[in-house]
This record gives sequence, C-alpha cells and structure tokens, in this order.
Amino acid sequence: MAKISNTEKKIMPFLEPIIAERNLELVDLEFVKEGANWYLRVYIDKEGGVDIDDCEGVSRALEAKLDTADPIEQAYILEVSSPGIDRPLKKEADFVKYRGEIIDIKLYKAMDGQKQYQGKLLGLENGVISIEDDKNKVISFEQKDVAGARLAVIF
Repeated sequence: MAKISNTEKKIMPFLEPIIAERNLELVDLEFVKEGANWYLRVYIDKEGGVDIDDCEGVSRALEAKLDTADPIEQAYILEVSSPGIDRPLKKEADFVKYRGEIIDIKLYKAMDGQKQYQGKLLGLENGVISIEDDKNKVISFEQKDVAGARLAVIF
C-alpha cells in the first residue's frame, strides 16, 4: 500500500488538530501531480457522512495554517472531500470496521495471472489481507503487495 510522502508528513501537524477539533476522521491525504498542477487532497469522514460544511471548514482552516507556515514549496490546489462510496482502506482500523464488506483489491504485480480481486473482507492480520471470493475461496495477500484496497461499488 502507498507510503506517505515527505510533503504529506509536513502537512500532518497542521491537519491533525483541525480534524480532531471537528470530530472527523482523516481517511486519506495525498499530494500528487496531475498534468501541470499539484494537488493536495484531503479525504475526511464522520459517522453519518460529511457534508459541504465539514469540507469547507477543514479547507478554510487548513488553508489559513498552510498559508502562514508555507511548508509546501510548489504551487498547489487544495481539495477537501469525502472518500466517496468506494472508500479506500488504508489503516488497520479500516480493515476492522469494514470486515464482512465486499472490497476490491489491486496488486502491484499479478498473482495467479491477475492483478485485481474482489471479495468479502475477512480481515487484516499480521500484514496479510484475506478475502473470500464469490466461489467461497479464501484468498490472502501480503499487505506490501497491495497497491490499493477499496470498498466495492456494487449496483
């Protein structure tokens, strides 16, 4: 799973108190370049889901702190949003909270000829993510081999 970048590490001391004082959960933080622009993306959540006011409050508070401290060298666009229905699973607590849910797993390199799997999350234990596929087969993945894990969107 993705490691946190140095820029993301610089942001955390500014972001964590803002998240805590609003009783929100930090789902993900990423600093990425897309085309000519850099984006600082903050994904937040809370029980019952976040709304536009939650996103705006975090955005304004974080923007003020970052403008004062200026820890990021290049220009960037700040985006604060909910994680969406295909929420990424990154922290150990995510794998506990969403146990029993259907998830999608993407691997860095193919295992048994495929890089994408879907199944019911059985858990994360000792660095191994286990799912049960639609044929009731248990499949396990070393967490270090997983490029991403998300809640599945099933219609």
